Amino acid sequence: MIDYSNFTDEALEARLSELRQDHADLDAAIQALANTTVPDLIVIGRLKRKKLALKDEMARVEEFLNPDIIA
Repeated sequence: MIDYSNFTDEALEARLSELRQDHADLDAAIQALANTTVPDLIVIGRLKRKKLALKDEMARVEEFLNPDIIA
């Protein structure tokens, strides 16, 4: 897990943008795999777990950007 406490707001924003792009890419990959004739459910499951981990990390970054907002 990355320690975001020493990151600047600009670095946090950049990281958040990167995480959002990765999340969207995984979503597209999951959709593409799900639409195949014989979807590989194991791969789809792995991608969904990675997508969930990215969502959790995005929430951590957002907490550092907005510490006054209670999740």
